[in-house]
Amino acid sequence: MKIKVDFDLCESNALCEAMAPEVFELDDDDFLQLKTDETTDENIENVKRAVAACPRAAISLVE
Repeated sequence: MKIKVDFDLCESNALCEAMAPEVFELDDDDFLQLKTDETTDENIENVKRAVAACPRAAISLVE
């Protein structure tokens, strides 16, 4: 699955980074960056938690 972020909705509050630091990262200007847009067997559960925790529903998974 691919990870999609709606950067217009994203508030860069770093909840996703806390739950899946291998996928999400805030840059030096506090803007969210994706380290990868692909899920793996190793990160899928953390990514799903990040999707569920996003207060703006800015993160989604697409086939």
